[in-house]
Amino acid sequence: MKSALDNFDKAFENRIRLQIMSVLVANENYDFNSLKELLSVTDGNLASHLKALEKEKYIIVHKSFLGRKPNTTYAATENGRKAFRMHLQALENLIKQQK
Repeated sequence: MKSALDNFDKAFENRIRLQIMSVLVANENYDFNSLKELLSVTDGNLASHLKALEKEKYIIVHKSFLGRKPNTTYAATENGRKAFRMHLQALENLIKQQK
């Protein structure tokens, strides 16, 4: 028998990574400082969670300059979007089983 937990993705177990993916799936891209402000996290905390998602190839990083200031933006990959949808579906299935 297939468990509702089969499609849970460990990459999204952490609240901050779940929030990051929620933002990136809902938006075309988001920059580092805006994510930091929106999620109320420190630079280091956000950077480590972004690195974990990048390692899974769930997000892509684009570095550029706005004038002389560096600007880093992030976007969800198609693989990341699919994994996130599957994770959300697994959560929905788990909730439905509890009814």
